[in-house]
Amino acid sequence: MAEERTGFGVLVVDDDFRVAGLHSAIVDAMRDFEVVARAGSLVEARAAFAAAEGRIDLALLDVYLPDGSGIDLVGELDCDSFVVGAERGGDAVRRATRAGALTYLVKPFEDVELARRLAGYARYRRVLADADVDQRLIDEALSALRFGASRKREAPASPTEQSILALFEDPETRLFADEVSERVGIAPPTARRHLAHLVGSGRLAMDLRYGGTGRPRQEYRRCEKD
Repeated sequence: MAEERTGFGVLVVDDDFRVAGLHSAIVDAMRDFEVVARAGSLVEARAAFAAAEGRIDLALLDVYLPDGSGIDLVGELDCDSFVVGAERGGDAVRRATRAGALTYLVKPFEDVELARRLAGYARYRRVLADADVDQRLIDEALSALRFGASRKREAPASPTEQSILALFEDPETRLFADEVSERVGIAPPTARRHLAHLVGSGRLAMDLRYGGTGRPRQEYRRCEKD
C-alpha cells in the first residue's frame, strides 16, 4: 500500500535557474511543503508532472518560457496553480484567472510574500478538505488564497516560538536557522519548522543568501511591517 501523503508537493517551472532555485528554497523551507520537481520549459514541465505520478498538488508557473507561456499549463496540469511571473499586463492576469490559476504574483516580490501565499494555500486546502462546507468556510478558504495566512487569525505563538521571536527584538538582527537552533536549544529541523510557521503567519520575514556554491541559505529577520 502506498504511503499516505500529509504535505503538499510542488512543481516549480521557471527557465531562470537562479529564480527556480530561490522559489524552491522558499517552498522547502515551509512546513508541509516539498518541491517534487523543477522544470524550465513547457515540455519539461509536462514530463515532470507525468513522472511525479500524482505527487504534485501545486505548480508555480512562470509566464515567459522558451517554448510558450506558463499560463497554457494552468488548465492542462491536473493540479492547482500559482502564476508567478514578470508579466504585468492585465490581459495576462485575466487569462491566468480564466484558465484557473489560484493567484497571480508579479516578480520581483519579497520572499515572505510567496511564503505567506503558500501558508494561505495550505489553509485553503485544509478548510476545503471537509465533505460539507458552509459559506463561511468557503469565504475563509478563498480569503486565505487571496491574502495569504493572516496573523490575526493565527493562534498565539507557542512557547518555543515566543523564544524564537525574542531573538529578533532588535530589528537589525539577522539569523540563520542553525543559529536560532543553537541559541534556543532545539534541534535544527525543529527550528526550521517553527521558523517556517512564523514566516507563514507574518511574524518573521525570510531572505535567501547565496554563497559561492551550493543552495542558498535562509536568513530570518523581523518583518518590516509588524
